[in-house]
Amino acid sequence: MYEEVLSDVDESVLADLCARLTLEEKVLLLTGRDSWSTHPLPSIGLRSMVLSDGPAGVRGATWDERSPSVNFPSPSALAASWDRTVVRAVGEQLGREAARKGVDVVLAPTINIQRSPYGGRHFEAFSEDPLVTSELAAAYVAGIQSQAVGATAKHYVANDSETDRFTVDVQVDERSLREVYLRAFEGPVIDGGAWLVMSAYNSVNGARATENELLRSPLEDDWGFDGVVVSDWTAVRSLQSAQFPQDLVMPGPSGPWGDALVRAVRAGEIDERIVDRKVIRMLRLAGRVGAIDGVAASPITEVSTDARATARVAATAGSVLLRNEAILPLAAPASIALVGEGMRHPRTQGGGSATVIPAEVVTPLGAVTARFPDSTTTWSLGAVVGTGLSDLPLDSFHAPDGTPGMQVVYLNQHGEILASETRRASEVVSFEAESLALRSAVIELRLAYRPEDQHPTEFPFGVAGLCDFEVFVDGALAHQGRLRTGPGDDPAAAVLHPPSTSFLLPRAGEEVAITVRLRPVEGGIPDALSFRVGLPPRDDDPDALIAQAVSAAAAAEIAVVMVSTSPEVESEGFDRTTLALPGRQDDLVHAVAAANPHTIVIVNAGSPVLMPWVDDVAAVLAMWFPGQEVGAALADMLSGDAEPGGRLAVTWPADEQSVPVSNVTPDDGRLAYTEGIHVGYRAWLRTDATPAFEFGFGLGYGQWALTDANAPERASAGSDVDLSVTLANTGSRMTKAVVQVYVERVETSSIDRPERWLAAFKATGIPAAESRHLRITVPARAFATWTADGWVTEPGEYRLVIGTSVAKELQSIPIRLG
Repeated sequence: MYEEVLSDVDESVLADLCARLTLEEKVLLLTGRDSWSTHPLPSIGLRSMVLSDGPAGVRGATWDERSPSVNFPSPSALAASWDRTVVRAVGEQLGREAARKGVDVVLAPTINIQRSPYGGRHFEAFSEDPLVTSELAAAYVAGIQSQAVGATAKHYVANDSETDRFTVDVQVDERSLREVYLRAFEGPVIDGGAWLVMSAYNSVNGARATENELLRSPLEDDWGFDGVVVSDWTAVRSLQSAQFPQDLVMPGPSGPWGDALVRAVRAGEIDERIVDRKVIRMLRLAGRVGAIDGVAASPITEVSTDARATARVAATAGSVLLRNEAILPLAAPASIALVGEGMRHPRTQGGGSATVIPAEVVTPLGAVTARFPDSTTTWSLGAVVGTGLSDLPLDSFHAPDGTPGMQVVYLNQHGEILASETRRASEVVSFEAESLALRSAVIELRLAYRPEDQHPTEFPFGVAGLCDFEVFVDGALAHQGRLRTGPGDDPAAAVLHPPSTSFLLPRAGEEVAITVRLRPVEGGIPDALSFRVGLPPRDDDPDALIAQAVSAAAAAEIAVVMVSTSPEVESEGFDRTTLALPGRQDDLVHAVAAANPHTIVIVNAGSPVLMPWVDDVAAVLAMWFPGQEVGAALADMLSGDAEPGGRLAVTWPADEQSVPVSNVTPDDGRLAYTEGIHVGYRAWLRTDATPAFEFGFGLGYGQWALTDANAPERASAGSDVDLSVTLANTGSRMTKAVVQVYVERVETSSIDRPERWLAAFKATGIPAAESRHLRITVPARAFATWTADGWVTEPGEYRLVIGTSVAKELQSIPIRLG
């Protein structure tokens, strides 16, 4: 596949275009024009290229509800499908979304390893296993690029946690780096043919990722990567980085290269051929995405399904049924008690720069009620989840002229109005250097707000953002304050999750006129800001909320509780401090389960959470962050219209004390990966502890059996091994099987090895009463280890273990290598 991609741009044309450029034009091309685009060069017919964040949707150049995006399941949900076809289909739709929004490059997928469940941004990553990550990310990349849109494998490399991510120096031995962290990038780069790789913020073994020999080897020398290495935003910090295969500095227009790089070339300190190499790669990317006149872009693959249908299928394909005591799928319950904040306000995606704004979210409450029209359905909050500000309900406010939304007025330092617009949201976010928000000295948010009836004389309200602020109610100053970052705060988190405050405002009538006057201050990442007005968490009596839910559950035939993490728990910019669900949600589930033995729990979290009540409920379904079709997908699975098709791509602990890899906090600026190659389930296999649910685990609604498996008794060291398996559907409905093939070393070895490691996998559907014959190739690399001499395969006895999880063995086949 990669070689096919390389042939799509005429290299002689690129060399000729480069030769026509002045040194100043060449260097101009290597730093962004602004936050999200590159410089055009009209003299050679090159237009600007637009880059945009992924991975659960394509935002576009602006963070604006007026330009909505389809919100797909997050990568941790996609990976749980173990299905290359599903992931490829999502990639294709992301490519189409990018084209629709005028985006040339999607800054996704995230290839980093879920090294520890405490990583705060793991919802953006695929798995704790490098093979699962590599294979599925390759399908994701190929899908995006089938639409002539570039995909970006990020963050290269060992950027696996958030604490001190801008400065941390990751200490990892060469073997672990090759076998785990770099291994994850091989698939998207070699097989997927990624057109871009993003260099990370962190250092690796003392060298910044943007100034690291890893950009040469293995990325170019071993893998043949000929694309663009784009920096994470502000990750390039010196002119020295230009000596490395670092091609594009983002954001622009300022940066450490520019005029300094021109002077260095003129002075003979940097060879102009180094600049030319970068320019050729930028032009090659431009050719592939169709940004150069007269250079044929990559062909576009036709996609038949629509984006929302794909998102819905992907959400069910990745949902993992963890427990089912003969309750799912539901038949025709007389009554259903729906419980939890997520039933009305589900988390469709994690927080951070990858957030997109969908035009609509299908809520579980609405979809389940519609799917079971003959059932009496109730909803109870049960427990408050978030601790920060929530958006104002859209139906609770309007602009002063009556238009839905709020009026945003931009003023200069003299108080003169620069512009005014109406926004159908209660926040303003900008990552554009030339935006009105960033050019304004004062921003006013004007709205008429209708508080809830339970607040007759005063009502709660809040403001978030790096600013000084004043709040006027019906023309009178009612509150003022200042919001700042604290020492050591992540500058990106300061924008993505800005400091906030809440207070009570006076109320004289049913509706109040509010003006919030904001004066932005520095403290976050450059050329970015966000402001929000919203509501603080509800202050209801927690015991009363649980009691209300228990009462509803006791009166219903079925209780379905959705538990969630919050934006304060899983997001870019910080790691997790606990795996426990926030708030009183555990108490809620215990109480509801005690009141109704037919309790089903839906877990709405991007990463593992603790479930102390798991043995007390009838069913548990992990839906991760499932995208905007969350409600429709849940209704499909509860009713049996679709089967939960997921298997865990990350181990779920039973308690925090047993987690074998828990350190994500640097010590004196360094984070040591002391566990070596023993990451995820490999680390669990070395302990006496048993997780709540092991890697690869997942139930379905059907039954299948392995009826035959064959592999050669011997194979040459360094050769692939072909395995044939036959699966039979022993149930009465279509079901999904995920065949997992692990390798074990039988003979004593001088090499430190995992007890068992994943070597191959394949997902397939099997119709009722039918069989499937599968051919699965175990690649030679599955048996190899990295040494000072490169990849080496130790001869001797191995076992191929075929299972439904790392702990559930169906059959093993001995094989001798060498």
